[in-house]
Amino acid sequence: MNLKNYQYIVVEGPIGAGKTTLARRLTESLQAHPLLELPEENPFLEKFYRDPARYALQTQMFFLFQRMGQLRELAQTDLFKTRVVSDFLLEKDPIFARITLSDDEFKLYQQLYDHVRPQAPVPDLVIYLQAQPETLVERIRKRGVAMESGISEQYLFRLCESYSRFFYHYDAAPLLTVNTEHLNPVARDEDYQLLLKHIENMRGKREYFNLGE
Repeated sequence: MNLKNYQYIVVEGPIGAGKTTLARRLTESLQAHPLLELPEENPFLEKFYRDPARYALQTQMFFLFQRMGQLRELAQTDLFKTRVVSDFLLEKDPIFARITLSDDEFKLYQQLYDHVRPQAPVPDLVIYLQAQPETLVERIRKRGVAMESGISEQYLFRLCESYSRFFYHYDAAPLLTVNTEHLNPVARDEDYQLLLKHIENMRGKREYFNLGE
């Protein structure tokens, strides 16, 4: 399928996978409208990384309402005329909630999530960037974002496991899983071109792209 026929593309992956940077590159290549997460606007996020138990619910609720506001605007967009590339998929939002919230908090979150979920449009393609937790830890350390210094390795391990489980069962849209251990479409132009070519040649609804060593 011609890459330009995908009107709504989502790039996903755990913290440090490179989803936002790749989404920006695709936005430029496709002359698309970016729909990006805004973590810097969440006043609870840095506090959450320091004290997850205390600030998990506030952090999660803020992100849920923020994302729904963005997707509500997207729903009013004519996707036949405007191509959109996003770095978040609403359906993955409960991944974080299940990891961070208590049982009672999760019940409250789930009620709100179930109410807003039907409003989210379905992507034409989801690109899931996969990496080992150790790789993510190293990438996060190198990029040196101050508030991310509080992220624990245990949290990243649980997050990677939850992402893998989620996308193993995901079937709402065509899915391309990209192993980024040896493929770096964010930093290497040749790898980015390989990824574009693979997307162009996709035939099935679920495909896996692994460059190998």
